[in-house]
Amino acid sequence: MSPRSLFDRVWDDHVVDVADDGTTLLYVDLHLMDEVTPPQAFDGLRQAGRAVRRPELTLATEDHNVPTTGIGLPIEDPASAAQVFAQRANCAEFGVPLHSLGSPSQGIVHVIGPELGLSLPGMTIVCGDSHTSTHGAFGAFAFGIGTSEVEHVLATQTITQRRPRTMAVQVDGSLGRGTSAKDLALAVMAELGTGGAGGHVIEYRGPAVRALSMEARMTLCNMSIEAGARAGMIAPDETTFEYVRGRPHAPRGERWEQALAHWRTLRTDDGYAFDRTVRIDAADVTPFVTWGTNPSQVAALSGHVPAPEELAGGRREAAERSLAYMGLRPGTPMREIDIDVVFLGSCTNGRLEDLRAAADVLRGRRVRPRVRMLVVPGSSRVRAEAEAEGLDEVFRRAGAQWRGAGCSMCLGMNPDQLGPGERAVSTSNRNFEGRQGQGGRTHLASPSVAAASAVAGRLASPGELAPV
Repeated sequence: MSPRSLFDRVWDDHVVDVADDGTTLLYVDLHLMDEVTPPQAFDGLRQAGRAVRRPELTLATEDHNVPTTGIGLPIEDPASAAQVFAQRANCAEFGVPLHSLGSPSQGIVHVIGPELGLSLPGMTIVCGDSHTSTHGAFGAFAFGIGTSEVEHVLATQTITQRRPRTMAVQVDGSLGRGTSAKDLALAVMAELGTGGAGGHVIEYRGPAVRALSMEARMTLCNMSIEAGARAGMIAPDETTFEYVRGRPHAPRGERWEQALAHWRTLRTDDGYAFDRTVRIDAADVTPFVTWGTNPSQVAALSGHVPAPEELAGGRREAAERSLAYMGLRPGTPMREIDIDVVFLGSCTNGRLEDLRAAADVLRGRRVRPRVRMLVVPGSSRVRAEAEAEGLDEVFRRAGAQWRGAGCSMCLGMNPDQLGPGERAVSTSNRNFEGRQGQGGRTHLASPSVAAASAVAGRLASPGELAPV
């Protein structure tokens, strides 16, 4: 048999049927749902008189529209309230498990799946949200789907796909002190661009990737979609197994041993030829921050805002538009860009490890008086764990706002938004025009850079701050 990749193994294990044109019907192991895309899908089931095929393999939550303050009070925005209430009614009618606002397991869908032990190596995982690639950190083939596909999965527990190509992102060496998985993700974005991985599944490989914690691996895989990839994956190893062990829905006893034996086979064979390979030297990864309006418009924090003429091809025109929207001049040192807001959270960087990294920077320091800092845990469990460690008090003493779990300012489908012209440092995954509020300007960064920027009132790294 020819050498196979990690992706090939997972794909081949889930093939139900292959059409003459190569279109493949895949079995779906886990279907995750937020409250945004499912309402129309459930309407389709209702009109066709269909039931949910495997409700026990489906999990719903409320994350995009929920407020992060005043939990328990009525949701003020009518559109947000309608989506949340529709989710509750649909899940009750069709027997789908739901972690609703106020539940101890409520949170961002891509945070609660892993922490509950539902996201496991070798699975196919889908959700009506593009950042489903997060779960690929476990060696799963995880990808976002559209509303009609959500209905198809609900009705059949299968999905049709065309087999993507494979790409290796090989990260050699080790990340330096003060750099993180978010910086590595931004380095990948700068290398590939927003469409550089189109039609591919990325496998992240190399010693720098192996050294990452599970939470850091989720950050890296989360941003795969920003390069146009169908998914991002990392082969499972002992780090993966230790993270999964003992979680509520993880296998136990003999089933654990059987699962472990299978998971250890999920790797790319020696001699396998990827369709494309990209190499990154971890020593070249520094604290990065975006300057534009897509995640590939990245500069080192020690660098400057580029001039459009410095960029090749179509990137020049995009840069001109981005600089106009962002209100930035070419040549401006990144460290001289003042900010108004800091957002710490999202499915990219809203886990306990991220909160710890930011708290380490803020401990004994104060957020600049004119800066508003929102700290939004990725789930209710993360919030409870952070409070058990006293991290909430670190944030509060520093002058940051400690919030409830949800997507929050990541996409602004809730009260947490930027005002026109406000400039934010955000630990989320997208910096599109108006995504965090009409006229809002977003710089993507790591949790430690976000926290340091909150203290400095401008883009900054922890090493620049005065000792405490």
